[in-house]
Amino acid sequence: MELELEKITLPGVDEKRPLVIAGPCSAETEEQVMETARQLAGRGIKIFRAGIWKPRTKPGGFEGVGVDGLPWLKEVKQETGMYIATEVATAKHVFEALKAGVDILWIGARTAANPFAMQEIADSLRGVDIPVLVKNPVNPDLELWIGALERINQAGLKRLAAIHRGFSAYDKRIYRNLPQWHIPIELRRRIPDLPILCDPSHIGGKRELIAPLCQQAMDLGFDGLIVESHCNPDCAWSDAAQQVTPDILDYILNLLVIRETNQSTENLNELRKQIDECDNDLIQVLAKRMRVAREIGTYKKEHGMTILQTGRYNEILEKRGSQGASCGMDADFIKKVFDAIHEESIRQQMEIINK
Repeated sequence: MELELEKITLPGVDEKRPLVIAGPCSAETEEQVMETARQLAGRGIKIFRAGIWKPRTKPGGFEGVGVDGLPWLKEVKQETGMYIATEVATAKHVFEALKAGVDILWIGARTAANPFAMQEIADSLRGVDIPVLVKNPVNPDLELWIGALERINQAGLKRLAAIHRGFSAYDKRIYRNLPQWHIPIELRRRIPDLPILCDPSHIGGKRELIAPLCQQAMDLGFDGLIVESHCNPDCAWSDAAQQVTPDILDYILNLLVIRETNQSTENLNELRKQIDECDNDLIQVLAKRMRVAREIGTYKKEHGMTILQTGRYNEILEKRGSQGASCGMDADFIKKVFDAIHEESIRQQMEIINK
């Protein structure tokens, strides 16, 4: 289905890229909330975020101050004029946040992965006109992400946006959550009018990664950023390593290079024609490779051989990975490409053997 969307406009907030939402991971104390908000407001941030309810991976950690923190957000709004935003995960959270005058709600990754929870929140929002931001589910499932947005939209809310916060992986490597940029890129292709914000704090998990991730998001045409900022990050009660001071956030934002998203030139169009030609050549080469794969399938069938020849497949991956690296391409990228080619070759050979 197509989403019925309306532009998110907030009086007093500049519509140019990037829209910036900032504040601490968690509202910890009134003093911490107010000091962080004052510093952010003094640096031009218009939207303040803070977690009131904090779903943690394991019990025993700090899980938020709960409703006791909502008056602190109201105080931020009254003193600084900033809009206030918080995460909701249940209908009760929605009720309490709306009662406290919260301006923007976001839905976290764990909640977005649960259709039952999403429907409960959607039902609790019927008849309400408020911007709702939906983070990607913890697992890389675009349909689940779109489904979460659809549930909110079907409840009558049209001021929606997506938040890309990366995807959980067993092997963390550099990032806390793998960016897998191709997924939000596909979301943009599928729903072009949906604003997408990047959450570099949760993708990176380390404050030194926030600046490059913000720049990557801008280079990919994202509409905004939601960044965790704390007046004293090292003493934060949750996710200390991924928070930055308002001063550092201001420094990061001032260094961002914001490129035009719609500008096109004659030279760019010429380069795109070359890309189209390369893609056509690729398809022709792949078609030729599949014809040879089908001939191999016929040979295997005639000689009673199994389809999968593990030794040969490992040899291909090793050689092609080295070839790709020597041509300036990432070896993991080449492996993914040949994994996909091999899967299609096996499928075609299976058709021949099972005829």
